[in-house]
Amino acid sequence: MAMEFSLRFQLPQSRFHQNPQTRKPQFPKIVCGLRGGTRKPLWRSRVLSTEAIQAVQSLKLAKSPMKLEEVFRSKVSRLLKSDLLDTLAELQRQRELELTLKVFEFIRKEVWYKPDLSLYSDMIMMVGKRKLIETAEIFFSELKDEGLEPDTRVYTEMIGAYLQVGMTEKAMETYGLMKVSGCVPDELTLTILIRNLEKAGEEELAERVKKESEEYVDSPRKFLAEVEKKYYQKDDRSTLFDSSQNLTKIATLLLKNIYATKR
Repeated sequence: MAMEFSLRFQLPQSRFHQNPQTRKPQFPKIVCGLRGGTRKPLWRSRVLSTEAIQAVQSLKLAKSPMKLEEVFRSKVSRLLKSDLLDTLAELQRQRELELTLKVFEFIRKEVWYKPDLSLYSDMIMMVGKRKLIETAEIFFSELKDEGLEPDTRVYTEMIGAYLQVGMTEKAMETYGLMKVSGCVPDELTLTILIRNLEKAGEEELAERVKKESEEYVDSPRKFLAEVEKKYYQKDDRSTLFDSSQNLTKIATLLLKNIYATKR
């Protein structure tokens, strides 16, 4: 197993190392799917092994670069392929960003590593939610450098990452690249775009995406009705929560006033 790796991962500036075992870039057929849908890597286990659990715990307990390097050398480097990939997935689930980045960097140097779109999709989604757009762009660039072509989910995660930081123009540009590439937007792509564009006040762009949804979904009217229903239900719940908080504050102040008057 590859042992020489850097634990000093810098989010915005880093460029990841290329796998020395990669001979020729592979250009697989584009497969488009929903986030968290049926396209799951066959090598992922359903239950974490004892070794994977111990590796995750040890990584989280390592509080210094020296201890972290020791954990990689003594535990992570000894994991089987499936356990190592499960360790990565578990760190992502627990939202351990820095550890996830380090383990992913380690995996890419393993002799068995082969570029995988689902791995990159998960990484882009994770950093996108943290609004680390430069890191997301690095992953997007690196997957292409490794011979992969973005699929619907990769494009969708990049669109979502741009919208997270208010980069509407880049989100629409990525949406256009998706269509040009021959990868068809799915319901998740359209939902993310419509909701975020409306939220940003980009009504014209939102209407354009709604119109285009007629080409990509089987029942456009039903789809758009569901998007609007869920969107407004979420807003209503938020407003109700805020109103409840305000009423609670008002009631508390009234009780304090009554108590002060009695005294």
